Amino acid sequence: MIVLWRVTTLCNLACGFCAYDRRVSVPRIHVDAAEVERLASLLGQWGAISGEDVLLSWLGGEPLLWPGVLDLSRRLREAHGIRVSVTTNGTTLGREDAARALAAAFDEITVSVDALEGDHERLRGWPGGWLKLADGIRRLRDANGSPRLRANVVLMRDNLASFPTLCERLADWGIDEITFNQLGGRDRPDFFPQHSLGVDDVTTLRHRLPELVQRMSERGVRLCASDAYLDRFAATASGRAVPVTDCESLRPTLFIDEHGRIAPCSFTLDTYGIPTRDVLTVDDVSHLRERLAAGRRARAASVCADCPSTQVFAKFGT
Repeated sequence: MIVLWRVTTLCNLACGFCAYDRRVSVPRIHVDAAEVERLASLLGQWGAISGEDVLLSWLGGEPLLWPGVLDLSRRLREAHGIRVSVTTNGTTLGREDAARALAAAFDEITVSVDALEGDHERLRGWPGGWLKLADGIRRLRDANGSPRLRANVVLMRDNLASFPTLCERLADWGIDEITFNQLGGRDRPDFFPQHSLGVDDVTTLRHRLPELVQRMSERGVRLCASDAYLDRFAATASGRAVPVTDCESLRPTLFIDEHGRIAPCSFTLDTYGIPTRDVLTVDDVSHLRERLAAGRRARAASVCADCPSTQVFAKFGT
């Protein structure tokens, strides 16, 4: 079971495509750490009984700004036997002794990297950030017990041409796995029209990927790409809706937001959300997926008429 948990809406960067851009006026909320540890304990017990691997993955905002995240993550790994990962913008990787602390806290670290050098700094609103990011990732790679290092790229017209070169650079830094998202229009509809991939862009990407996947493989880097995932890109670029009426078998994840609502994905919280405080026993955990599926069958969320969940379309090849 992979549980994606948005633990904070606080962020320190200014990404024009993100809902949690520091310049955007939205409530900045941290999740209750005690509630996280309580549920994580149940997940660990459920994993031990069921034999199913449990991965808790922190999202944000910038989750490394969540107070106490490193101590809590390390404790969850040690006390409850679950794996923990984080997706970060990388701004705190350069802090003194950060590599040792991060290696102790996480099994996997995903860093958001969108373009080369000045273009990445412009897209993220982080002057001088490129070199700091490279240095932080190299320190992590060299740390004792280094976690699995992943990079995620938001693909848009601005960075499509340089994507192969960016992959080579990430391999130089010691990244183990590269994933990518298509720029979405829900978070910042004002940014989307001038930057989103068009039909021709997706065709170009599909043509170039096989060689790039092979080249990365030869360097020991997994570049995650599949035909199903690119089909989703092509549908979005052409304005074609892709309805999904039964996603359980396609989606390996659950999502929890900063308010403690559990749903199949981040887009269905308002329709299917189950409060974490309703999950009181290991048996409750074992029936979570069944409860969410029953909610979908009773009243399908309108967003499922054009599913935006990347996991459903095999982003990770799962």
